[in-house]
Amino acid sequence: MNLIIDVGNTFVKLAVFKSDELVFKSSTELENTVNEINKLKLNFPNIKNAIVSSVGRLKKHQIDCIKSEMGLIVLTHTTKLPFKNSYSTPKTLGIDRIALACASMYHYPENNVLVIDAGTCITYDFISAKNEYLGGAISPGIRMRYKSLHNLTANLPLLDTEVPKNIIGNSTNNAIHSGVINGVINEIDGCIKSYNTNYLDLTVILTGGDANFLSEQLKSSIFANSNFLLEGLNYILKFNSN
Repeated sequence: MNLIIDVGNTFVKLAVFKSDELVFKSSTELENTVNEINKLKLNFPNIKNAIVSSVGRLKKHQIDCIKSEMGLIVLTHTTKLPFKNSYSTPKTLGIDRIALACASMYHYPENNVLVIDAGTCITYDFISAKNEYLGGAISPGIRMRYKSLHNLTANLPLLDTEVPKNIIGNSTNNAIHSGVINGVINEIDGCIKSYNTNYLDLTVILTGGDANFLSEQLKSSIFANSNFLLEGLNYILKFNSN
């Protein structure tokens, strides 16, 4: 069994895979990571290997505790990967984007795949049918757009995410919702259209915290998979354990 440790800004996602099957998933606060892993070991004593992403936010003693319990891979830009990385600055490529590219390799080998991760930022990552990672794009996520309008202006309110009732906002609040949500939807649909123009038989994956919300609004044909990053990390772990 494999343990996946995906470290975010505040919370840590923990996932247990039995071969390729996700059998457990939870999240915990950063400082509770080791305690939660110890509890997991009681329920899943067959966990032998683990992978940590975004390790910079875990303290050394936490990493050492995990290493004492199981084989551990720390994902970095030097980790062996199942694709050719043609990013011009590979050392700056986000660990999460590497994991998403690997998930596309696992699910759709030798296909043109665009992975859209709608979280704090919206990232676009393209892997060609030749199993080559070419790059993509990074733009502000939904909440970042709402917060920017509020923080960088004098009078605009901070609103909760809401699907606009109309393209024409007839109040300040409605205008913000229209601008943010329709802006994101049109950005994603436009990006997919551009990729479709250049690459035939394109497969589009939508993942991240806002994936389910956006999948209902998008016109383009996509596959929504909220566990895509976890699956990519599991694939990297298996690839490096063989």
